[in-house]
Amino acid sequence: METEYHVPADVPDELIETFIVNMDAATCGTGKMNLFACDQKIEHLNDDFYDGGNKIPSTSNDPGHLFEIGARGCEEGTIGVLAGQLGLISHYARDYPNIPYLVKLNSKSHMVNVTQRDPISQALWDMDDVMSLIHNGINVVGIGYTIYIGSEFEHEMLTEAAQFIREAHEQGMIAVVWMYPRGKAVSDEKCPQLISGAAGVAACIGADFAKVNYPRAWDGMTQPESLGIAVEAAGRCGIICSGGGSLPAKEFLERLWAQVNVSGCRGAATGRNIHQRDTESAVRMAAACKAIICEGDSAEDALLIYEGQ
Repeated sequence: METEYHVPADVPDELIETFIVNMDAATCGTGKMNLFACDQKIEHLNDDFYDGGNKIPSTSNDPGHLFEIGARGCEEGTIGVLAGQLGLISHYARDYPNIPYLVKLNSKSHMVNVTQRDPISQALWDMDDVMSLIHNGINVVGIGYTIYIGSEFEHEMLTEAAQFIREAHEQGMIAVVWMYPRGKAVSDEKCPQLISGAAGVAACIGADFAKVNYPRAWDGMTQPESLGIAVEAAGRCGIICSGGGSLPAKEFLERLWAQVNVSGCRGAATGRNIHQRDTESAVRMAAACKAIICEGDSAEDALLIYEGQ
């Protein structure tokens, strides 16, 4: 059965079909997104890719590892979209042109903390740069942008993101925002009310999906129920939850199942819980995530997929 999508009114009539094709690619034809987050080479520097061989496989230090996982996931239909900075994608995309890419337009490292300065992450590229990849035959289906809501610089980021979303829709592409409450005015980055507010802001600037962190629980609610308030606040903007730091496979998949089935999330953005594994295990984890997000499988069945059974 063909999935019906809400097409924003700023997508030109003649590009509605292009938008639907891009949404199909990004969501494996389901409207639910299994996003492979590969933007951490800037965001977290090398912390997520090398630890002296303690827990992270040595192969993870090579960025090519990300694209090998993405290519296998593309071949097997288990990864919706690989999200990374334009420069990183440019280095590898001619070898892997068929992966559906989400081009991350802004990024910053984690070195300057909020006690020194409120966070700001402004664009490193523009839509002309994105279109150059498409003109070269690279399968770019959308753009991504991070906003630190609550920062004294939020206006600059909101303005850039809103314009990029509009420009992406004008090209029939989808737009995903990373929405993180952060700055000296933010006392609790996991506050469920703040995360729900950030989700609503994402809808107001026209994003198709918003990645948020898993909030702590409201009093009297479970954590998945609390995330459900953000899902509702986002309206037609689909909420995808951050995969967070690496967890044991069973715990991670059970959490993901609750986010999708209790919270009502329309997917997840997973980085470390996929790429901090050897290639075969990473590919199976991507398949397990897709089984929960896009196919309605149980956490138990997804764990069997991860274990290769």
